[in-house]
Formats: sequence, C-alpha cells, structure tokens
Amino acid sequence: MNGLFEHHILSLIVFLPVAAAALLFTRTSWDAPTVRRFAMFVALLVFALACYATSMFLNQSATERGQFHLVERLHWFGDTDSLAPVHLQYHVGVDGISLPLLLLTAFLTPLAIWGSFTGIQDRCREYYSLMLLLHGAMLGVFCARDLLLFYIFFEFTLIPLYFLIGIWGGSQRTKAANMFFIYTLTGSMLTFAGVLYLGWKASLLPLGADKTYEFSFDLDRLYELAAAGYLSLDVQWWLFLAFFAGFAIKVPLFPMHTWLPLAHTEAPTAGSVMLAAVLLKLGTYGFLRLSLPMLPEASVALAPFVSILAIIGIIYGALAAWVQDDVKKLVAYSSVSHLGFCLLGMFSLKMAGLQGSLLYMVNHGLSTGALFLIVGMIYERYHTREFAKIGGLARKMPVMTFFLIVFTMSSIGLPGTNGFISEFLVLLGTFNSSKAEAGSPAGPLGMWYAIPAASGILLGAIYMLHMARCVLFGPLKEPGHGFDSSTGLTQDLTRREIGILVPIAAVCILIGVYPRVVTDITAPALQSQVLTRAHHMVKRGPAPAVAMHDVAPVSNRCEVEVAR
Repeated sequence: MNGLFEHHILSLIVFLPVAAAALLFTRTSWDAPTVRRFAMFVALLVFALACYATSMFLNQSATERGQFHLVERLHWFGDTDSLAPVHLQYHVGVDGISLPLLLLTAFLTPLAIWGSFTGIQDRCREYYSLMLLLHGAMLGVFCARDLLLFYIFFEFTLIPLYFLIGIWGGSQRTKAANMFFIYTLTGSMLTFAGVLYLGWKASLLPLGADKTYEFSFDLDRLYELAAAGYLSLDVQWWLFLAFFAGFAIKVPLFPMHTWLPLAHTEAPTAGSVMLAAVLLKLGTYGFLRLSLPMLPEASVALAPFVSILAIIGIIYGALAAWVQDDVKKLVAYSSVSHLGFCLLGMFSLKMAGLQGSLLYMVNHGLSTGALFLIVGMIYERYHTREFAKIGGLARKMPVMTFFLIVFTMSSIGLPGTNGFISEFLVLLGTFNSSKAEAGSPAGPLGMWYAIPAASGILLGAIYMLHMARCVLFGPLKEPGHGFDSSTGLTQDLTRREIGILVPIAAVCILIGVYPRVVTDITAPALQSQVLTRAHHMVKRGPAPAVAMHDVAPVSNRCEVEVAR
C-alpha cells in the first residue's frame, strides 16, 4: 500500500486540489468559514504531500538527481495498427529543475488562500474553488513529462485566473481579464502549432530505445529529434519562435508585457500573488524545459536576440516602476524587470547563469509574492494604494514596516537575502558566457550583455527604496476616511497576517544564507537536461544519446514503410 501511494504521489499532488475544487463547488450549503477552512486544509495537505515527495527525491544520490524520479506513466490513447501509431500518454515526473518550482507553488498557495480570509467576502465558494483549480493546473505544468500534457496544464491555468480577475478584481477587472486571456491565448495558439509539428515529426522517425515510429509527445523522444540531427537549423528557428510566442508573453518579455501591470493591479491579492509567484514562471520554465534542450541549435543562435529583449525589459521595467503612483503597479512593473534577469542567465548557457536563473524564479516568487500580500494588507485598511494618499505608516504599523523592509531588501538583492545570490550568479554566468572553460565551450553572451543588465540592480534599489520611503517614512498621510476599522482588522498586522509573512521571510533568509539548499538540487539536472544538449550544439556535434549511424532518417510515410 505504501509503495502504491509513493508511485502515485505526483498524481495525488496534482489532482487532489482539482477534485477538492469540484467537491467545494457543489457544497452550496456550506457557509463562508467552512469553505475557507476546507480550502486551507486541502492546500496544506498538498503542501505536506509535496514535502514528502521532496524527501523521497532527496533520498537519491547527487548523480541520480539529474534524472527524473517519482515517474508515473499511463497509456491514454493509441492506435497501434496505423502506419505511424498514435501514442498519447499521461506521463509525470520531477527532477531538480521542476522540483523547486513545484515546492514553491505548494508552499505559497495555502498562504495566498489564508491571506484571502478577510479580503474576499462575496461568493466565497466559487472563489476558493477557482483557487484550488488554479493550484492543480500550476502543479501539473511542473510535473508533466509529455509535451501535450504540459500544454493542457499550461493552457488550463488561464481559465481560473481569468474568472478570479474578472469577478473579484478592481474597477477595470473586465478589461484586465480580457487582456490577460487574449494575449496569452494568442501566443499559445502558435505554440500549439509547434507542439503538433514535433509530434508529427516524431511519427516519421525511428526514435526511442526500440526505434519505433509513433505519433508521440513524450519529451524523451522529442529531445532526440535535434540530438540525432533531424531538425535543421531553419526548422528549429521556426519551432523556437512558435514556443517563444507562448512563453515570452507568459514571462512577460518586453515588448509583450503590456497585459501584466493592469492584470496585477486589478487582480485580488491572492490572484496577484499566484500570478507573480508562479504563473509568470510557467514562461521561463517553458524556455528552460522545452526550448533550450529540445531546440538547442536555435537557442544558441537566437540567444543574443532574446537577451537583448531581456536587457531592455530589465531597464524599461525598472524605469517604469520608478514613476508609478500606485504601490501595486510599481511591484507589477518590477516583475518585468526581474524576469528579464531570469532569461538573461538562462541564455548565457553557463552553469552559473542557469543556476542563477532557476534560483531567481524561486526568489522572485517569494519576495514579490510577499510584497503583493503586504500591499493587499495595506489596501484592506485604507482602500487605496496611491503614494499621494498614504505615507509615514511606520509610526502606526511597525510590524508591517519590519516585513516590508525585509522583502524590499530581498527584492533589491541585499547580501544575506535570497535575491543577492541569484542576481550574482546571473551576472557571473552572463559575464563569463563568451569564455571557453574545461568541458564548457564558449557561450553566446558576454561582458557587453552583463554591463547594461547590472544597471537594473541599481535602478531596482532606487525604485524599491523610493517605495519604502514614501509608504513608511516622512509625515503621516492617511486617506480622508483614515483607517477603516469596519474590516475587523487592527491598525497594525494581525496574528493571522504575521503568520502568513513569517514563513516567507524565514525562507528568504535561509536561501540567502545557505543557497545550497536549492542549488544542490538543481545543478545535476541543469547539467544533464540542458547544458549537455546545448554544448553539443555549440560544438556543432550530435549529442551522444543517439548515434547518427544507428538511426536512418525517414522523410515521408512511404520511406517509413520501406524502412520497416
């Protein structure tokens, strides 16, 4: 029984919140407190399962962590009698790349739900059902080992977040929800074309250990296409651009970022937290999991183009954040700047840059998610987020001031906080990208990419400290109605709100002081899953996983039949 539980633990993690959402939606007789407790219990249970799955993964040796574990595979649909059999499957597993993001999602969701207890008073049953549904979809993206399954989960995240913004958002919620949905869906349609092409291409070639012909979306088979030389540079370019359309909008990468500030500003607090902490990482994770290892030659060739857009986003996002008059919009624009660092380190194709990029995803989720929580706590008390109407709050809210300063320092990368090590590794990897090292050829970037990107750190300190000064210090400024006591909240943070922020602050300090708690998990997978494939393309040689003389290229169905 224990073995059965362990074998299906990832499925439990993914589908438990989905099943709970369906159950909760049907419980029309439950009152609001019961609904909140049920949603919180389910989210905590998923987090406990994620921690158990992490302990199982950590039982593996350092070398084994570069492979996938907790794998579950189920044949879903297939036609074995056709010339090129269709093989669709449910295939999940985690490695050192996906596990930290899975754990981040499971960690932050119960805190976001807990943070909604006072902010959401209407239609609680529908709200928490959608939160749990979103939770399951996000977890599914990080567990998927099949490209079609990845795409299904990736797209499914649109539905609950669209309604969360459109129903419980601010005054411009309809516009924000529609922009978010249309932008993301438009890019994803192009991505789906690339997904279908890769599945069709796999059906024409003898792939896998048994050299079979299958219309399959299994990632292990699709990785072999470029490694065996079956995807020319031109084809990889088009496929890279197809994936780029879906992932860059999700990040969002400049200039496809325009939906984000409005969506963040209008979303309810928990929606902003999940959007910033996890949903934006679906784009960067897509680049890291799919584009780089599956299309390595195009990734190397287009790395300067993506990196220039990332640098523009770093500087533009910082400057735009600096001039905002709304605290929440400032934090939203900071995400445009921060996510540029993620892509820059990733496309340096150096271990330091990749480590920094993945660590940045985790750290940005923690610090920015916490900042959105604090902004929501201020808004519940004063019903405004404008700098012109609030200021000097340190006098009346010293506990809130402490946490806001901690997460501000984390966001700007103060040494000793989690933000420092990720920014340092990204810039180190970018700076050294053009240098060939033992076992690591020269990458596509270099010093002239790192220098302008470093200016984003200075600008980040300016706008974040400007925000802290305006909100916390100087003469006391409150709206005309002052503190709203009708919400049942105290002027300073309540014990519930402190309980929400303390775990995030503790993890920020832990990673800042001892980053190996994350990097020791990620390094083997980044080496085996990303760098090895990319470096073979830098050297212009095929990856050793599939020897060229073992595979006969097949260009059409007639040749498939002859080969058989």
